[in-house]
Amino acid sequence: MASKKKSWGRAVLIWGAFAISSAIPIAVAAASPLIAWRDPIYIAAGLAGVIALVLMLAQPLLIGGYLPGLSALRRRKIHRWIGSVLVATVVAHIIGLWITSPPDVVDALLFRSPTQFSVWGVIAMWAVFATALLAALRSRLRLHMWRLGHITLVTIAIVGSLVHAMQIEGTMGIVSKTVLCAMVLLATVKVVVDLRLWAIRTRRA
Repeated sequence: MASKKKSWGRAVLIWGAFAISSAIPIAVAAASPLIAWRDPIYIAAGLAGVIALVLMLAQPLLIGGYLPGLSALRRRKIHRWIGSVLVATVVAHIIGLWITSPPDVVDALLFRSPTQFSVWGVIAMWAVFATALLAALRSRLRLHMWRLGHITLVTIAIVGSLVHAMQIEGTMGIVSKTVLCAMVLLATVKVVVDLRLWAIRTRRA
């Protein structure tokens, strides 16, 4: 009985920490004075970017099995579903920025923007899209090659996203942004080390 209570308490603690660390950056961004008088589309585009970063935290936690109470099969299904939502939020982020300022988006996509965070954002964007495409082609590729390609693209997407977020002086707030980025980085490193995702060898899916 004591063991079950301890296990239940640990699960509540982990899920609570995940929920809080996910909700705070979104709440801080939504309440930021920097969005006062901004166009609703611009605000939505910014929030989509914050949500995308939160989803990047969920992905390694799911794959690593660090969120208790979920079977391996359910974790994979949720991981795939969140991957689709992540792509949608990135698309919403880009479209929103395009509507509010087309020249800036064109300059960023052509890598001629004077701001470094735009360059990193575009790199992360293409890596997210490439990861989604690779996921769709999983059944057509050898597993060990797919794994290597997947972890490589995911790493590029995460590094690009974290640098992009940290370089922007925007709505998230420096504390909430730094904590979230650190958690995404640590969760990613942990799952790579724990599951030895760099190893090029065939495993049963």
